[in-house]
Amino acid sequence: MTSNFDPVAFKRTTRAQWEQAAEAWHRWGPVIERWLGDATDAMLDDAALTSGSRVLDVAAGAGGQTLAAARRVGPSGHVLATDISPAILEYAAKTAAEAGLTNVGIQEADGEDLTTVGAGSYDAALSRVGLIYFPDQHRALTQIHGALRSGGRLSSVVYSTPDRNGFFALPVGIIRRVAALPAPAPGMPGPFSLGSPGVAEAAYRDAGFVDVTVRRIPSPLRLESAAECVRFQRESFGALHAMLAAVTDAERSAAWSEIEDTLSQFEGPEGFVGPCEMLVVSGVKP
Repeated sequence: MTSNFDPVAFKRTTRAQWEQAAEAWHRWGPVIERWLGDATDAMLDDAALTSGSRVLDVAAGAGGQTLAAARRVGPSGHVLATDISPAILEYAAKTAAEAGLTNVGIQEADGEDLTTVGAGSYDAALSRVGLIYFPDQHRALTQIHGALRSGGRLSSVVYSTPDRNGFFALPVGIIRRVAALPAPAPGMPGPFSLGSPGVAEAAYRDAGFVDVTVRRIPSPLRLESAAECVRFQRESFGALHAMLAAVTDAERSAAWSEIEDTLSQFEGPEGFVGPCEMLVVSGVKP
């Protein structure tokens, strides 16, 4: 990581972003589940969840994948949803209760410090679009490794490379230019930090996982229009707001207008289809 990167400040900012975006992320839940549905199913398959499995969900957010896992493991199983943001976990708890799922637990926890969840006590661990944002991904992976029993599996969903994720990479590029932000250095947290070939596999192996596999899952974001995609990102993607924090209101407005114009290239007869590719990365604790 770069010498001027402050992981404590980054984590504090990330927590604040999700505290603010929690309601919107929950409100856009149906869109998110349609968008990430195939990747989520692949993640749950690779985690080898069965009836009675004990599952740890790291950076669970509003809990869409938590509920999917809870349905797979059944009433004799258990899923613990953890996140750094208590506000977003409240939505996970509320949604689980509304669905009648009594096998879901909620715990505020930093994914880089899972000492309170119980060492060696889980059959599987999940993380959907969460590992990419940890300042110390190696520590997060080793903490997850420690929470699993021998033979337990970790399966996560991460973005692949920017060129395959235009719906997100193009707005990020525009915002970086408007805000005069440098490109992220290797090893820095961010949406594409585990997407390059071999990076996620190496990270898993360095943390002690074996039999590491990677699956590419096409995950196009389908909405009515580019304008709706911009609303989704403005309301739910807290990191984009943080990147624009230092610019003027006029610059911010111009940036979002440019983003909408750029994303309009993905509009067609079927509406807006934003290019997105996810990786499902899985490994086993020996």
